[in-house]
Amino acid sequence: MGFFNKLKTMFQANKSDENKVSEEQQEEVKVYEKGLSKSREGFVSKLANLTNKYRTINDDYFDELEEILIMADIGVNTVMEFIDRLKDRTVKEKISDPELLREVIVDELFIIYVNDEVLSSKITYQENGPTVILFVGVNGVGKTTTIAKIAWRMKNEGKKVLLVAADTFRAGAVEQLKIWSDKVGVSFYGKEEGSDPASVVYDGCQLAKDEDYDVVLIDTAGRLQNKVNLMKELEKMNKVIDGIIPNGPHETLLVIDATTGQNGISQAKAFQEITNITGIVLTKLDGTAKGGIVLAIKEQLGLPVKFIGLGERKEDLQVFDIEKYIYGLFKDMM
Repeated sequence: MGFFNKLKTMFQANKSDENKVSEEQQEEVKVYEKGLSKSREGFVSKLANLTNKYRTINDDYFDELEEILIMADIGVNTVMEFIDRLKDRTVKEKISDPELLREVIVDELFIIYVNDEVLSSKITYQENGPTVILFVGVNGVGKTTTIAKIAWRMKNEGKKVLLVAADTFRAGAVEQLKIWSDKVGVSFYGKEEGSDPASVVYDGCQLAKDEDYDVVLIDTAGRLQNKVNLMKELEKMNKVIDGIIPNGPHETLLVIDATTGQNGISQAKAFQEITNITGIVLTKLDGTAKGGIVLAIKEQLGLPVKFIGLGERKEDLQVFDIEKYIYGLFKDMM
């Protein structure tokens, strides 16, 4: 069974037999559906129009499809390879009807992301001692809010969570994280603005170790315009963490604003040059019609998307799931 048909079956099962999908999963699927509505309207409606426009598949069809995919922010190189694969399949499988090709398009988009390798969206928690997660990203991407939402998720999973404010030079950043820690009901450690970030991290990690915290979420500066200083700062933090909590940080997550499209990819490449990024948190995906950026991240960066922001509420930050993502994107075609 192709991926398109698998999703279709899941959707029909969801409608006809509520017991087949857990209540929690149903809620998550709804968040994806709602959060990806802009992308769905932009991308899938254009795909539907294309299908209606052409009776048979020809070069003009592929040219228009290529443009639609590029406009969805999937990335030019990825799109070119994708179109080549699509052309191969139409020849091998003797597909001439655009209606049938829509299913193949969904299958191939899934293959782009999976591509014979499993990119885990799971956070691997340490069995002994706290799991330390460092957050990086330029100012304005929603990093502090995202950290708070992830802390809220982890708290609801029964984990003891500590937020550490190491973005000490941005005005109001420490206070902002403190306010969020109170809102979501988790612990906070910080010092006054202007403190040495590494010293804040040192004391925060020591506190987490002494008081048996499960997870430490560390907010860091995003001054990418001064890459050398930022790299030194992050290197120092990594050494400090590793000195207190072995093999820490266990994850370094880069927060990207989905509405910035390819500019967000450029930021990611710049951060990859200065520190070891283990995953992406994609915010504001509900605010863009260019949902293809998830596939661009996989193709251009080789990094897993760990979480996606699909709205303003705490519940709208979801662990990334490729099946729910593609279902949310293409449900109107099923």
